[in-house]
Amino acid sequence: MSLHRKGRAALVLALVAVVAMAFRVSWNALRDIANAVGADNTAATLYPFVVDGLMALALVATLVLAGRDRTFALRVLGTYTLASLVLNYVHGLVPKLHDAQLDWTRLADWDPANWALVLLATSLPVGSIYFGSDLVAKVLHHRPIPIPGPDMDAEESTKTLRNRSTADLAVSTPAPAPVLPVRMPDPVTVDFLKSTPLAKPLPTPVAAIERRPVAAESTRPRRATGRVPEVARSPKPRRTAAQLLDEARTATADWSDDRITAEGIRKTVRTSPANARMLRDTLLAERAAKSV
Repeated sequence: MSLHRKGRAALVLALVAVVAMAFRVSWNALRDIANAVGADNTAATLYPFVVDGLMALALVATLVLAGRDRTFALRVLGTYTLASLVLNYVHGLVPKLHDAQLDWTRLADWDPANWALVLLATSLPVGSIYFGSDLVAKVLHHRPIPIPGPDMDAEESTKTLRNRSTADLAVSTPAPAPVLPVRMPDPVTVDFLKSTPLAKPLPTPVAAIERRPVAAESTRPRRATGRVPEVARSPKPRRTAAQLLDEARTATADWSDDRITAEGIRKTVRTSPANARMLRDTLLAERAAKSV
């Protein structure tokens, strides 16, 4: 374990040394670029720290953050690395930028290229303020997920692994161990059950009888739907024409001639409209014959 820690410490020291030397090599180019775009001596001296310093900050953020925040830090690191590479390349192509006494000069002979390079050089400090603040805020609000160790009990270890997402796990989840099929023993035939028949069948348990579903009895009579067939109808006695006429005469004996109508006779005698019209005509004819 100690050798592993020493190796990591040596690797970190080597990385710091390489970054420091690379920063020193790039420092002259970025300082001369700052002088060329109009910065004073103090601003030109601090300009390399703004560009390459943010690259170092983004590198540290990628080691701390995870997920989308880490992707954002990698993009910032890649963008500023590309910008520093372009400015160092322009510094090597334009010999006039090597003169430390020169306050301002063109970065390219072609006007659009010169304008693009000036915009790039002047926008990097503003971008360092924005992206640097965002990266620091993400690092400060980042909560590292503890990795279960030997000192953590089983319950805390299980809870920690459950809360960790799959993307945050350093090692993928191992495949489940294959389950070997278990062979069941062959059935054993018991001969004494065949020779000893049961005297009586086993009774059904009371609990099983009580749990059987029973159809609920309905006290409400079922209502017939649709037309009742002729066979199911109760026979109703039919009155003859003479019986209907006698009932109509009795019911309308005290009626006036204006009151004798087919509708009134139909409701009183309870007959069909055709019979009611026939009874009306008969009664009116009889009254007309009596009056003559």
